[in-house]
Amino acid sequence: MAGIPVKFLFFFVSMCLSINLALCASNMRNTKKTYIIQMDKRAKPDVFIDHVKWYSSLVKSVLVKSLETAGDEEERILYSYQTAFHGVAAQLSEEEVKRLQEQYGVLAIFPEIKYELHTTRSPMFLGLDREDSNKLWSDRFSDHNVIVGVLDTGIWPESPSFNDTGMTDVPAHWKGACETGRGFEKHHCSKKIVGARVFYRGYESSSGKINERDEYKSARDQDGHGTHTAGTVAGSVVRGANLLGYAYGTARGMAPGARVSAYKVCWVGGCFSSDILSAVDQAVADGVNVLSISLGGGVSSYNRDSLSIAAFGAMEKGVFVSCSAGNGGPDPISLTNVSPWITTVGASTMDRDFPATVKLGTGKIVAGASLYKGRKNLSTEKQYPLIYLGNNSSSSLPSSLCLAGTLDDASVAGKIVICDRGISPRVQKGQVVKDAGGVGMILTNTAANGEELVADSHLLPAVAVGERAGREIKHYASARNATATLRFLGTKLGIRPSPVVAAFSSRGPNFLTLEILKPDMVAPGVNILAAWTGALGPSSLPIDQRRTNFNILSGTSMSCPHVSGIAALLKARHPDWSPAAIKSALMTTAYVHDNTYKSLRDASSATPSTPYDHGAGHINPRKAVDPGLIYDIGAQDYFEFLCTQELSPSQLMVFGKFSNRTCHHSLANPGDLNYPAISAVFPEDTKVSVLTLHRTVTNVGSPISNYHVVVSSFKGAVVKVYPARLNFTSRHQKLSYKVTFETKSRQKAPEFGSLIWKDGTHKVRSPIVITWLASL
Repeated sequence: MAGIPVKFLFFFVSMCLSINLALCASNMRNTKKTYIIQMDKRAKPDVFIDHVKWYSSLVKSVLVKSLETAGDEEERILYSYQTAFHGVAAQLSEEEVKRLQEQYGVLAIFPEIKYELHTTRSPMFLGLDREDSNKLWSDRFSDHNVIVGVLDTGIWPESPSFNDTGMTDVPAHWKGACETGRGFEKHHCSKKIVGARVFYRGYESSSGKINERDEYKSARDQDGHGTHTAGTVAGSVVRGANLLGYAYGTARGMAPGARVSAYKVCWVGGCFSSDILSAVDQAVADGVNVLSISLGGGVSSYNRDSLSIAAFGAMEKGVFVSCSAGNGGPDPISLTNVSPWITTVGASTMDRDFPATVKLGTGKIVAGASLYKGRKNLSTEKQYPLIYLGNNSSSSLPSSLCLAGTLDDASVAGKIVICDRGISPRVQKGQVVKDAGGVGMILTNTAANGEELVADSHLLPAVAVGERAGREIKHYASARNATATLRFLGTKLGIRPSPVVAAFSSRGPNFLTLEILKPDMVAPGVNILAAWTGALGPSSLPIDQRRTNFNILSGTSMSCPHVSGIAALLKARHPDWSPAAIKSALMTTAYVHDNTYKSLRDASSATPSTPYDHGAGHINPRKAVDPGLIYDIGAQDYFEFLCTQELSPSQLMVFGKFSNRTCHHSLANPGDLNYPAISAVFPEDTKVSVLTLHRTVTNVGSPISNYHVVVSSFKGAVVKVYPARLNFTSRHQKLSYKVTFETKSRQKAPEFGSLIWKDGTHKVRSPIVITWLASL
């Protein structure tokens, strides 16, 4: 080698690098990933006896042939979709995807997306346990044959919330199945749990085979999230329900007479779009009336969001789809699931709390919250050393966050440790403190959480406090010989003010279309007691050996099934109502005041919330059953909305597949969609000073009804409604009106108000948002 010229060596190395890079690029192109291929159902050539064979043939025709791929054609296809969506999910390389895009009949190809879970007092808080409410819904409707499909982590069938005693036979129209697997047999389905299916092919193709020793490859739920949401939707009445003594009372779902079908789409490593899409497709084919989906995967354009497209297909089949808004609050524009045909649900508090206190060495008592119940309680007669391993800057340190491996045992032993929220799960921070020898924890909110208190079932004495209190405690802890003790006060009812919009609840505006106000509404989502898995303790930590039939969780995952359950009740009471009619009833009867008769407040700022936070307001089931008027929207109307979204004909095709839909251009702009909320968006062009939006209401109240309108005043615009009176002469009669917005002075920020139709009995309220785009 000593005699080889340097230039030759350089050339040799360069050649090797080039070859390796080329091989690497080739491997990248040939690496297989999961894609969802949407097909035009009508384009099937006659030579194929069914669509599945056609789809299979198309996929096979684009495969890159090699020794490695020989014989794997059949394994490439993971799912076939045939009801709410048409096409297949398949594993393909980039080169194969490009080939497939050129094939006749292919509408769109979507890469696999990973979704995340958006992780009882509520029936009473919503007025569902009152005697007059029971008469309102009545027994003949309570056991109506409504079936709710819950897409989640599965179900724990032994939970008392799924007791089917007294239920009638499974409806004849039901076509679902009870799939068996480890820990789940045919007898686990019942008159309450009428179906159970699992979807994991997309997950396994992305994350590898499920370890069946560690995870149930069946509908059995070892995570707890799915059991909790299913119990919230339709749990049977259970007296004496509680979590370790907290929240003691009668638990029941929103629609205790409804049936549940569990579709397990989430696993230890997440939830994947091909599995979710297959579950929606199958659920609609099975015959569900309502779909409850407490999942989110970010925001894509309408035509690139496979869940949105599947939800459109479900809506066309008459299925009501409810989704969680997400837990990205209080940041603005943090919503997921924003399509207008989806009901998007934010989270709010109830009038129940789990108070706990921190008593400092100065004698000052700071209010907090906790669900701690353990053998080791701190003496309230004794003070314990207090320590904070952060600094006074606004940025947290790994030690101040109490992340695993960051606490020094010698510094922490025997002390109460202050931990900042963030990065790791709240209960896990307490376990880190406990493992390091700490005797207690004070969990302090950061600016992102504000003063909102979320209670947790900690494994050591621990109290959560708000940001302001946290700053004060941390300042005190910087002094020498700082001490504190913790006290737990059980369950408290009648909390005022409530409801309050949860700080974590994702906020608007709707990034895709400002004219469609989102979220649609808020529902209870903080400290919700519902059914729980028998495979985990209430903290969800593997080390937690406690077992309980019920658990208390928070998140828009908890608020979504409240709306799903109420939708089931409305469907039972009004079988002829469309999904849009049900949503309208929920939105126009929602309230925007708390139990102190003041405007709903935002937990993150303690200031009044806006429709970007609470949508139309907080759900009011007792009013929704008789809304007076509804804003109905059909599938073609939603398609006309899409025609205003600057989508190409091929992009629109992904929504027009079932009925060969075409644009009639019946909407002048997106704000003309007959939505129960009204959002007027003035363009940047200051010459446009007048906007007119149109709405049509359907009378579902008394045949002869006379309504007059009341509309808010605004600083920046004059708002006029014509006609100002609507006189109905028959039930189901439709009457139209228009709302004209004339700019007085362009405002820098959006303005909020409302439009209300009143007849002496009903108040049909629509939130109004006026936006001047130049200000954004």
